[in-house]
Amino acid sequence: MTTCLLVIDAQESFRHRDYFSPARFAPYLAAQNALLEGCVARGIPVLRVLHADGPERPDNPFSRASGHVRPLDGLTRADPAAEFVKSRHSALVGTGLDVWLVRNGLRRLIVSGIRTEQCCETTARHASDLGWEVDFVPEATLTFDMPQPDGSVLAADDIVRRTAAVLRGRFASICGVADAVQRA
Repeated sequence: MTTCLLVIDAQESFRHRDYFSPARFAPYLAAQNALLEGCVARGIPVLRVLHADGPERPDNPFSRASGHVRPLDGLTRADPAAEFVKSRHSALVGTGLDVWLVRNGLRRLIVSGIRTEQCCETTARHASDLGWEVDFVPEATLTFDMPQPDGSVLAADDIVRRTAAVLRGRFASICGVADAVQRA
């Protein structure tokens, strides 16, 4: 097997941000779980990446002291082949993930997780630039509406479409859940 699933930042920290959207969360969780279950059924290794940074205080949801730097409640339990903790947007910066991938002969990465346009997109671009094949699964990523500099709101669905458009053909193949599992 030369493919693995990256589950990036699918962690409780996000429920404790003011921009968290339960309405967007439910479809994401269903898709993320379907992807996890499909990969586990095919023997595709699952790699968990969590994000921890900022002041190490209980009131910072991305601090280990908060207790929220852990997998999302409701996420399908899958024993990860490895777990990495990052403090930058790319899962490949300072985590040892790149070394682990090379040592284990992995050449294709299926990218999923939370924030579509931040950590997921950044990791996909970085991995592609380093020579990995990348399958990006937009439905198994989650993001939220964002304020623009002019005060208007950029809708989360538009952010996801934009991310898929800029990655497709240059940095990643854009796949649905079933396609990503079958391509592995």
